[in-house]
Amino acid sequence: MTDALLFALTLAAALGCGLIAGVFFAFSAFVMGALARLPAAHGIAAMQSINVVVINPAFLGVFFGTAVLCIVLIVAALITWGETGAICLLVGALLYLVGTIVVTMACNVPRNNALAAVAPDSDAGAGLWPRYVREWTAWNHVRAAAALLAAASFTMALR
Repeated sequence: MTDALLFALTLAAALGCGLIAGVFFAFSAFVMGALARLPAAHGIAAMQSINVVVINPAFLGVFFGTAVLCIVLIVAALITWGETGAICLLVGALLYLVGTIVVTMACNVPRNNALAAVAPDSDAGAGLWPRYVREWTAWNHVRAAAALLAAASFTMALR
């Protein structure tokens, strides 16, 4: 792999991680707080809509495209082990893959699926909503921090 290609892939991964960190930060910083202030039925309906709309080429392209870049950068880090930046590549890739992709699939998606299964104006929905907001947001904090730290690690690898 040429230095120019490795630089470009690392820069793309840093930007992808930064974009995803920003999305997750926005949810942690104010979106979930705003939804939690609504009556449960309205908050549930809004989050159910968000969970449908987020499945789109732009978001999924950045979210999973960055994961693909991370896999490539793990290979690059192992091939260039001992060279400057290899550890930062490995750390950044693992932070993103584990802290965003794995946490999303293991923690946030199951909560989204449980929320999708309730009627917004039901007693079940009203009972689920406070726990959903608390737990989903806590795991989202993890995702935001992991993506941001991954972006920082990739940025350090660029120098």
